[in-house]
Amino acid sequence: MRTSNLRFIAKKSTIMKTNSNYAFFGTPMVAVWVLEEMEKAEMLPKVIVTAPDRPAGRGMQLTESEVKVWAREHNIPILQPEKLDAAFRTEISAYECEVFVVAAYGKILSKRVLSLTPHGCINVHPSLLPKYRGAAPIEGQILSDEKEVGVSIMLLDEGMDTGPVLAQERIEISGWPVGRTELSEILARAGGCSLASVLPGWVAGTIPATPQDNTLVTFTRKIEKEDGLIDPTGPARENYLKYCAYEGWPGLYFFVERNGIKIRVKITKASYRDDAFVIEQVIPEGKREMPYQTFLASIAD
Repeated sequence: MRTSNLRFIAKKSTIMKTNSNYAFFGTPMVAVWVLEEMEKAEMLPKVIVTAPDRPAGRGMQLTESEVKVWAREHNIPILQPEKLDAAFRTEISAYECEVFVVAAYGKILSKRVLSLTPHGCINVHPSLLPKYRGAAPIEGQILSDEKEVGVSIMLLDEGMDTGPVLAQERIEISGWPVGRTELSEILARAGGCSLASVLPGWVAGTIPATPQDNTLVTFTRKIEKEDGLIDPTGPARENYLKYCAYEGWPGLYFFVERNGIKIRVKITKASYRDDAFVIEQVIPEGKREMPYQTFLASIAD
């Protein structure tokens, strides 16, 4: 179901291909997945705007964003502004882009930036707006056990995901729920395909922008480290949804007390079987990864 749906969108976008003159704003791997679908439709951006290199990893070495690496490999000009100030606006204006495209860039675009092109700024948003606006739409859909997920192609305005919608793709996913990384890629690639289909028509003035229905709005909030704390004996489905949504970071953890000392235990592998949340692997504080049953035996001594 999932694969055939994405094939259909890709076919449609290829038919609509054109040499649209646009700048792409994006930073992490999610944005690369969008770019890869645009490349399949032969619609590469004229210039790419991404975050400056940042220290990362244990050695805190200066590291390029995934989008910058992709842009270099494709010989596309790169801009890495610390601020979207007057100097940046002058620099990006020199490319004379018809439209901007944003996918997981990481910065809010001001009204001055949004007004630099004749056709505004298009955003790839990984939910069926107006549902799941805000900072964590991927996690929000998983936590809500949403059976119908999707992606919206919308116009950016000064609000938080409040602009009118140009197109939406609904995606039925087998094996639901899936982890955050898998859902992110599914929606990013669907968004890239849909964007390739929509962009030429928007620039040509043949695609309408439909205002969102504000009576249907739902919001998501920024995920915090503390959100990963669970009660292993709590509601099984809820715990598994959190395990999927918080994959990578913050992950799931719980505390046990032994000899008056509270021990933090990180869950590294779990599953959902027969309506039960089954913990398989854990890392107890100060210890190496081990089977959960081994850990339980160690604290029972």
